[in-house]
Amino acid sequence: MPTIADIVSPPVTPAAALPRSALVRLYDRFATLADKLQPLAGLAMRLYVGKVFLLSGWLKASRWDSTLALFANEYHVPVLPPHVAAVTATIGELGFATLLIVGLGSRAAAVGLFFVNLVAVISYPDLSVAGLKDHILWGSLLVVVAIYGPGRISADRVLGLR
Repeated sequence: MPTIADIVSPPVTPAAALPRSALVRLYDRFATLADKLQPLAGLAMRLYVGKVFLLSGWLKASRWDSTLALFANEYHVPVLPPHVAAVTATIGELGFATLLIVGLGSRAAAVGLFFVNLVAVISYPDLSVAGLKDHILWGSLLVVVAIYGPGRISADRVLGLR
């Protein structure tokens, strides 16, 4: 006769003892493969977004007169004077992008680039819908790196940092 304890909390059969359907086994194989690809996915995200901002920063630095003119006339960065905004954006893009690509201080670099990206969207009133979609994609990937970290293929991991 079952006791009250058996009725309230019946014995639990270990998951390994339960029969597994073909669909569950297939999903398990897929999940195992996806787990093995996580380091490459983290590296790919960092390289993709890092390259975008590194090239943007390099363009600003290599055409400084044009950069100053854009910040004075086109980009309306709140609070900062145009010259200070141009210097800050250029250093932020070059510095944070380099750190992100290498995977050193990746979470902080991702947060820094997220704010550079956000200020770019806020500061340029003529941003097209396609341009906005790019900025949303970059911001989303940066949030993933900031929350989940750079992955195993990074200087952070080699140095034992989180």
